[in-house]
Amino acid sequence: MCMVAGLTASAQNIQLHYDFGRNIYTGEEAGRSKVTVTLEQFKADKWGSWFYFVDVDLSSHFTESAYAEISREMNLGTNSPLAAHVEYDGGLSRHGSFQQAGLVGLAYNGHSADFAKTWSVQMLYKQYFKSYDYTHSYASAQLTGVWGLNFMQKKLTFSGFIDFWRGEKDNGHGQLVILTEPQLWYNFNEHFSVGTEWEMSSNFVYNTYNDKSFFLNPTLAVKWNL
Repeated sequence: MCMVAGLTASAQNIQLHYDFGRNIYTGEEAGRSKVTVTLEQFKADKWGSWFYFVDVDLSSHFTESAYAEISREMNLGTNSPLAAHVEYDGGLSRHGSFQQAGLVGLAYNGHSADFAKTWSVQMLYKQYFKSYDYTHSYASAQLTGVWGLNFMQKKLTFSGFIDFWRGEKDNGHGQLVILTEPQLWYNFNEHFSVGTEWEMSSNFVYNTYNDKSFFLNPTLAVKWNL
């Protein structure tokens, strides 16, 4: 996701999303938070780059959860598009914790001459850890694609990511999990943007209501670039 920043060696923003998921899926996602605050930062240096984001889900009475991903990339050569990628994913919720995972692998990064287009493809080994009762450690793999596109003289930004990874069902059998979150922003100036995010997933949302596995959760959002 670090390539979304693209235009500078260091970028940080905070986003506020109003999520319509629980209004669309009144049964399956009745407990989904309506408001999410996201803080993300990308910082490049002479060896590579750092990236992290934190999603904080809020309700009218509680901070429901905080989920974070932090990654480090080390360039493999001065002008090489390849980088070594190391990542940690995890967080806490009001009811317990997210299952933690560590990832390691390779990234192929690129951009146009003016940085108006950026992209990254990552092939990663993923290790889940036993994080709470009823979970266990297991090996997985993840393929990630990230993109960023600025157009109309930087008034519009289309960015996002897509992940494919091996998850596990309750019976221990493997399953393909897909998650993508494309975003479209209208940039009023270099700091303030208004836009939307569309979370589309398969086998990602924990659903005990029925056998539905695909969900589309749109948001309305504002963003402040620090």
